[in-house]
Amino acid sequence: MQNVIIAGATGVIGQRVLTELLADPAVLSVHAVVRRPLTVQHEKLVVHICDFAHLSAWQSDIAVDTAFSCLGTTIGVAGSQAAFRAVDEDAVLAFAALAQRLGAKHFLAVSAIGASAQSRNFYSRVKGEVEDALRGLHFARLTLARPSLLTGPREEFRLGERIGQWMSAPLGPLLRGSLRAYRPIASRDVATALVRAAQQNPESCRQAVSVLTWEEMMSLCKQ
Repeated sequence: MQNVIIAGATGVIGQRVLTELLADPAVLSVHAVVRRPLTVQHEKLVVHICDFAHLSAWQSDIAVDTAFSCLGTTIGVAGSQAAFRAVDEDAVLAFAALAQRLGAKHFLAVSAIGASAQSRNFYSRVKGEVEDALRGLHFARLTLARPSLLTGPREEFRLGERIGQWMSAPLGPLLRGSLRAYRPIASRDVATALVRAAQQNPESCRQAVSVLTWEEMMSLCKQ
């Protein structure tokens, strides 16, 4: 991982990923594709302000080897199912296609626990459809992080998540076995797990597509 491109660097997970990438001496450059300017400045950081709806027309001669997609919203924040898809599906896949054109061999994306194209739940179904589409792009390596409820500070107030965090905090340790995947996880831990996964030697990876649930993410954080 030397030259990196990231989308969603203003989000709760993306901000942390960006911070860790900039601090990594093995990373030579970080290209952040954003909709609005970043407050962060760094000698490694190159900011590209773009319209995600027109990424297919973006012309650039930069070359990258690793890409992080930290894009994501909720239906409540987006306002409608169509607006949700525009971010969590259209923007993610447009960014993935861009990353592939720029030479990325490893694509890492934030998905969600329960992602399945066959799910009756709209949110989970969209996440599953996006995962399937990313698999179809045939990156040399694809890493999908599937967090459950995210904990930690956010810039915007999300009442549902605050209630969920309050209710799930004492229940998390009780979720064992296959239910461990549904334990709440701090957004900073998701970010750290993604960066650690990108830092791994490809020869040490067991499969081209890696799915990270709570247990795998926490294990990566301890490395």
